[in-house]
Amino acid sequence: MAVSNHSPALRAPASSRAHPKAKPGYGKRSVPKQHHVSEGDFALLPERERHIAGYVDALPEGAAMDIKSLARSQPLYGQMAVGSALRALGVAGHLRHVRCLSGEGDQVRWVTRTFWSRTARDNEWWNAFLAAEERHPAPQEAAEAVVPPPPWVPAASAAPEAGAPAEAPASAPVPVHVPAQPPVTTVPQQRTAEPEPGPVPVPRATGGRPSPAFLALARLGRTDSRLALSAADCAALEQAAAEWLARDVDADYLTHALTAGLPASVDSPFGFVRRRLRDKLPPRLPAAAPATPGTPVRRLMVECTECGAPGRPEAFRDGLCRLCREPDPA
Repeated sequence: MAVSNHSPALRAPASSRAHPKAKPGYGKRSVPKQHHVSEGDFALLPERERHIAGYVDALPEGAAMDIKSLARSQPLYGQMAVGSALRALGVAGHLRHVRCLSGEGDQVRWVTRTFWSRTARDNEWWNAFLAAEERHPAPQEAAEAVVPPPPWVPAASAAPEAGAPAEAPASAPVPVHVPAQPPVTTVPQQRTAEPEPGPVPVPRATGGRPSPAFLALARLGRTDSRLALSAADCAALEQAAAEWLARDVDADYLTHALTAGLPASVDSPFGFVRRRLRDKLPPRLPAAAPATPGTPVRRLMVECTECGAPGRPEAFRDGLCRLCREPDPA
């Protein structure tokens, strides 16, 4: 029987590497209304999870939260241990990985953030918080959306030199009379059904170089030897992998989704990868809807702490998607 460890949280020892900052818009985000730091924080967690939780809790806002950065910056645990600890912290209610559509108008991008709570929260609290986060953009997002002018544009707020005469205020514009136009009857545009997307063509580069989907499958065996595929296997699965890449995911995302949570042994790498490509296919994200100038465009999807598959917050329990809550039988 598992015994809870009631010792206080272990704060990570100093590392020779400074923890990196994430790219603007990414990284750690602390949720509001948390209790103050105390020695009893994370006392009910196992030792490894207490150590990682204490390290993450001490990181500043915007710190990189990917597994590689966390493993490099603290000396005790490697990537596999850090990944398992983050999954356990998600189940315990301390974090959620979230993908947000950030920006305004046509200048939008998907960013990945990790919301962190020193206080363990249940699924209902996280669903309510993320729903509010989707409706109301975070304050720091407004600052990130400001794009500085190009260097060749003179600064409008430059102070005048001492002794220089002040510029006269610009004269008010003269109103121009525009004759009224007769009303024009418009016919509303008819809505037409969108055609179903057909098979995704597999992109192939010139010079006989394999496609990105083929290369991602070929590298699976280098990432984890349990999923080593032959050239024929890669060619047979290439179309299915290309469908993932056509849904705005990159090769790293695909590799992580296929290699996360593997059983101790995989008897048929081809069959296992084929099933995961089918069962964990991410949703096709809708195109950004047109917005009025100055209105932030923002959508939010939770990412599974185990495999990274995105979805609506209500579809997750303890930060895990259904397939990761009910793993494949070994």
